[in-house]
Amino acid sequence: MKNIPIMKPYFDHEEAEEAAAALASGWVAQGPRVAEFEKMVAAHEGIAFGVATTNCTTALHLCMVASGFGPGTDVIVPSYTFVATPNSVEYTGATAILTDVDPHTFNIDPIALEELLAEKYELRDGQTFNRASGNRLAGIVPVNLFGLCADIPAINAIAARYGLKVIEDSACAFGAKIGDIHEGGFGNPSALSFHPRKSITTGEGGMVLTNDPDFAEHVRRLRSHAASLSEIQRHQAKGYLLPEYNEIGFNYRMTDIQGAVGIAQMRKIDFITRRRAELAARYDRLLPEAVPFLDIPFVPEGYTHIYQTYACMVSLEKTGRGSVEEGNQFRNALMDRLEQNGIATRQGTHATHTLGYYREKYGYRNADLPFSYACDRLSIALPLYVELSESDQDYVIEQLATLSKDLL
Repeated sequence: MKNIPIMKPYFDHEEAEEAAAALASGWVAQGPRVAEFEKMVAAHEGIAFGVATTNCTTALHLCMVASGFGPGTDVIVPSYTFVATPNSVEYTGATAILTDVDPHTFNIDPIALEELLAEKYELRDGQTFNRASGNRLAGIVPVNLFGLCADIPAINAIAARYGLKVIEDSACAFGAKIGDIHEGGFGNPSALSFHPRKSITTGEGGMVLTNDPDFAEHVRRLRSHAASLSEIQRHQAKGYLLPEYNEIGFNYRMTDIQGAVGIAQMRKIDFITRRRAELAARYDRLLPEAVPFLDIPFVPEGYTHIYQTYACMVSLEKTGRGSVEEGNQFRNALMDRLEQNGIATRQGTHATHTLGYYREKYGYRNADLPFSYACDRLSIALPLYVELSESDQDYVIEQLATLSKDLL
């Protein structure tokens, strides 16, 4: 029986060689290789500064601390996202306010955002306050989900009217663009992930991207216990003297071993991106005829999708299901059959408002954010990775068609 994973990182001999060189150098903590990796990633996205971290969650957390999010403030986050996004808000003591998404793009819906602001907030003296709690609304965290940018220009325009900061969660979106502008290039800091399910990986790892030199420097300090000097700066000066610490910081540093792997991965980024796009285009071409009950990923005109995840939606209309719950039963039964036949699939991600912590703390019900709920229950991510062969991709499509017949 075949064994087709949902995702498989792409490595060759270079990653092992670069990691071995880092080990041989004796400098294995954050150092020159991390600095080189930061420059490579930032240059690829057309951003001035990159600050590497342990993962995207800590990158988000650093952005939020540096942006002043904390107790007494609200931060708006789309519900349909991995739980790390709202969790990063909650880490600061701020309150994550969940909003709905556009089920076609899976990203934050500017119309739903406007409705939320009109319903729950009011402007006073140039600032925005929650009518019920009195909290000041501090920011918005749009998620560029699955490799497709959210409508960042629209979000930025709304944020400007309400005096809000914007931080882009680009965990899935390294390389994604609107027109010629990469994620993180719209005037907001962004946070990347280098988890093994992402286009390139350092095992675990993340990065803050920003064009603001002061913001970059603040984040660099915060990731290293808020030390006044970096490790490299200290070693270049009087290494026996300890730096000053003027605020609470964190230990969110990437190792030079990871940085070395990242350098090798960055040499392949164009090939990786191109191959994933080719496979996604092949799914786009073959699925509608073979498996018409799946709606393939939607890409707005002018957007570049990098397909970190190839996420489809089960169509209620095309499956003859009358409710999201019935569609969910169909999807889950199909995913179970695919797994039994050697094909790994996943739901796209969570509707955060349905998860225990947020449901119990804030009293959310499934129906409160109906499109996020539908995306949670009806999405299905198909295998997509550089070394996926066309014959294995054909097998995935054939099994989708065959195994669904008696379920429809």
